[in-house]
Amino acid sequence: MSKYAKNTWRGGITAGLASIVGALALLPTPAWAEDKLSAGDTAWMLTSTALVLMMTIPGLALFYGGMVRKKNVLATVMQSFAVTCLMTVLWMAVGYSLAFGDGGGLNAFVGGLDKAFLAHVGKDTLNGTIPEAVFITFQMTFAIITPALITGAFADRMKFSSMLVFLGLWMVLIYAPITHWVWGGGFLGDAGVLDFAGGTVVHINAGVAGLVAAIVLGKRLGYGTENMAPHNLVLSVTGAALLWVGWFGFNAGSAVGANGSAGMAMLVTQIAAAAAALGWMVMEWIVHKKPSVLGIVSGAVGGLVAITPASGYVLPMGALWIGITAGVLCFFGATTVKRIFGYDDSLDAFGVHGIGGIVGAILTGVFAAEAVGGTKGLLEGNVGQVWVQIEGILATIAYSAVGTFVILMVVKAIMGLRVDKPVEVEGLDINLHGEVVQ
Repeated sequence: MSKYAKNTWRGGITAGLASIVGALALLPTPAWAEDKLSAGDTAWMLTSTALVLMMTIPGLALFYGGMVRKKNVLATVMQSFAVTCLMTVLWMAVGYSLAFGDGGGLNAFVGGLDKAFLAHVGKDTLNGTIPEAVFITFQMTFAIITPALITGAFADRMKFSSMLVFLGLWMVLIYAPITHWVWGGGFLGDAGVLDFAGGTVVHINAGVAGLVAAIVLGKRLGYGTENMAPHNLVLSVTGAALLWVGWFGFNAGSAVGANGSAGMAMLVTQIAAAAAALGWMVMEWIVHKKPSVLGIVSGAVGGLVAITPASGYVLPMGALWIGITAGVLCFFGATTVKRIFGYDDSLDAFGVHGIGGIVGAILTGVFAAEAVGGTKGLLEGNVGQVWVQIEGILATIAYSAVGTFVILMVVKAIMGLRVDKPVEVEGLDINLHGEVVQ
């Protein structure tokens, strides 16, 4: 066969194959080529979901329960447990749909009710490579812990009934819309705000709401004159340790898959938590001459908070600096800032979660690495990303603060917010729940 004939023969085959490929491209995509279940991704997300639930019960319940006085420990752990139950039902009913449903003409601000009561969700319904049922439950654990964090700001003084109504309304009217803004197709996500696992959605949102609640309720009786030291720091250390371990589900789970992004999120989470704990400890050692147990565990939580929005976008060195910065600033937020402004944020919900969330959100814009999350930060020449982060912070603060205040005022007008003075003096455990710790 001549060289010319060989080329003609090869060209004909090539042209024929190209025609076949072109024809196949015009065919509709078969169902098997769309979202496909991944056993590995599903296994990791099932694990992550359990880890995040562990952060509230027993993690947060023990962390907060150990920090209050003995007469209020049962009331405090009861809040976390009851919130877990209430938010589960509300998330199933309307929360998930408002956060991740199709809001039609209002989709930039809130989802619709197309998935209310989890309509159209079946055993084989997928969200990417995992069952939608797993995604719903994973996000449910976020909707549980976020309002539970707020309870630390008004510990020792809020009526249990009012707390349930307030936080129920807050999750539906504040948390779900802000979740939609960032993760559900809303305007903050479209604007390029980076929040991998909840810096704005969870921590700034809860921290600001807690600050508003603390101011509206007023200071605890005896605040500033009586000893309000934690009754059992062993409980708090245990709770903080459970929070730390559970945070791997929180951050690495937000990759929604068993992949490199999850691995890096896990690594930077560990680094930031450790760095922040050391940062808080050193500052407390310098200022108060002794490093406290409560201080080091609070610093670790502050670092976990700060790395949350950045965990899918930064490299280890960025995590180290985020952790150190958060540890130092959260220390001053929980001590100096609170003292200067005179509010009674009982368990430092704003000092740790509000300030830590703001620090982390801003520094995400500084340390974001294109090689990790596909977006450049300030250090890689993208100065505008910092401003985008600030816009997300301001939008979250404004909506959370105003919305929280309105809800509190409505609940106060209808049923009151604060327990009576004799109840607060004697303790919430015996008066609200009829039980005491012996």
